[in-house]
Amino acid sequence: MVTRAWMSWSSGKDSTAALAAARRDPDLKVVGLLSTVNANADRVAMHAVRRTLLMAQSHRLGLPLHVVEIPSPCPNEIYEERMGAAVDVAVDEGVGAFVFGDLFLEDIRRYRERALASTPVRACFPLWNRPTDELAHEMIASGIRATLTCVDLDKLPASFAGRGFDADLLADLPPDIDPCGERGEFHTFVWDGPGFTSPIQTTTGERVLREGFAFCDVFERP
Repeated sequence: MVTRAWMSWSSGKDSTAALAAARRDPDLKVVGLLSTVNANADRVAMHAVRRTLLMAQSHRLGLPLHVVEIPSPCPNEIYEERMGAAVDVAVDEGVGAFVFGDLFLEDIRRYRERALASTPVRACFPLWNRPTDELAHEMIASGIRATLTCVDLDKLPASFAGRGFDADLLADLPPDIDPCGERGEFHTFVWDGPGFTSPIQTTTGERVLREGFAFCDVFERP
């Protein structure tokens, strides 16, 4: 029996690669995207991607977008309450699985599995434990095109914010930086990739330094 699924959608490359893998799985049918948005800024948390860009991705992927609005800062009890409400909606729509783009962080996986343990929804991790150096190059080869929207200044210079996720970027990453940024070194916005009906035409704006991170704004061109 095929399980209806929602994709936990960050707007970035890992979500895009995991969605493509899930869509190839004959036992899954992805029927929606689930994203958390900072209600104050109207942007994806950490990725700092505008809601309008999320909607553009949703349109090109042909999947409805389900948004969970959270405050900033967001106490864990509020996060869990609002995510729990989203799970209830998913269950009402016949969803039996959430797909995540996590790669190797065990604590994150355990948290997600615990959060869903008491529900009819199971957690799926199609990219789990893939070697990230190989995976990063595979993402690029698959057609994923992304812009770095957020960089941790403890790990990378601010100049990396706004760069494309491509072979040149991978070559320039210091050896202690995960090629997929799985430890939070950087976050991305995907403007084209597997499943997109057309690229999202974008341009980058100013680079802003805030609270130890460099953010580069991304806009959709008219």
